[in-house]
Amino acid sequence: MRLSKINKHLVASALAIVLAVGMPVSAQAGDKGPKMNKQERVALRNGNKLYEKKRYAEAEVEYRKALQANPASEKAQFNLATALMRQGSVTAQQDDEKNPMNQAEGILTNLAKGAQDKLLRGKACYDLGNIAYGRQDYGKAIEFYKHALRCNPDDEQARYNLRLAQLKKQQQDQNKDKNQDKNQDDKDQNKDQNKDQNKDQNKDQNKDKQDQNKDQQDKDKQQQNDQDKQQQDQQKQQQQQGGMSQQNAEQVLKAMQDRERATQQRINAQQAQQQRHERQRTNRKW
Repeated sequence: MRLSKINKHLVASALAIVLAVGMPVSAQAGDKGPKMNKQERVALRNGNKLYEKKRYAEAEVEYRKALQANPASEKAQFNLATALMRQGSVTAQQDDEKNPMNQAEGILTNLAKGAQDKLLRGKACYDLGNIAYGRQDYGKAIEFYKHALRCNPDDEQARYNLRLAQLKKQQQDQNKDKNQDKNQDDKDQNKDQNKDQNKDQNKDQNKDKQDQNKDQQDKDKQQQNDQDKQQQDQQKQQQQQGGMSQQNAEQVLKAMQDRERATQQRINAQQAQQQRHERQRTNRKW
């Protein structure tokens, strides 16, 4: 059953009932529990009268007087806690020692654990359940209301609050699941977006890399072509230079042969002339 299906009138009155603080216990001598002394009993009665008039701070003073008369008085402790709850706020910081609600919670916790009066333990658990409910800690409130019913199965208000806390807890869990689903959807969406972004980024990077590789390949190809052309030009030039050298060599060789022949002819002519001179000088008569 969902909270939305609860009767509107029930929802309207639920908060007031849940946050209703347990009334102070009476100071009648015939009540169960340890016997009270006169000073304690008078202070409790005065405190209860002031509480009924909604003079909670003054009631607190009287309840503290009762505790001074009997520090072990469970009734005085419980009534002091109710007066403090009326002056405190469940929305205040829980570690604020000056917040009357936190002071009341500490007193009620001790009573819920060790009060001799079973009904008083149930009342303390009930008020602790209301504090937890006001803080939207519905799981904790459920446990306190259950403890209150164990101490007093006839406590219809505790049973009613228990049901409300269970419904609130169910609604809270449903909202939590929805938020988790939404967070998961957002996470998946962000993951997909990041994946697409990474894919596009990788694609761009790959394209840039391919373009760079292509540019480098074109550059290397052009450089190779330039080197090949330069080499071909050098080879052609060398071939041309080699042909001219051969022609020049033949011309130089022929010229050298001509010069050598001419030189030999001059030498032969000179030798022949010298020999003629020698014969003429030998044949002369002295």
